[in-house]
Amino acid sequence: MSVRRSSKCTHLDQIREVKPNTDGCEECLQLGDTWVHLRLCMVCGHVGCCDDSKNKHATRHYHATQHPIMRSLEPGEDWYFCFADNLGFTLE
Repeated sequence: MSVRRSSKCTHLDQIREVKPNTDGCEECLQLGDTWVHLRLCMVCGHVGCCDDSKNKHATRHYHATQHPIMRSLEPGEDWYFCFADNLGFTLE
């Protein structure tokens, strides 16, 4: 997947002040499964696993809800990704 970094996300108005719903991937916790990295939906607070995880719950959440923007929940990372625009970015 290629990520455009010079374009502007057209969905910034959908970002909400959210808190993570869980301390780990919501679906993996229910399944008793593991994940690699966590992502936070910036619309509803859903916590899903990244695409390096076998279940890819963050991407599945986007396809199920059309919530376009997530951010990394990894310590020290402050990047966001818009699924709809296929765009990675940081907020300044």
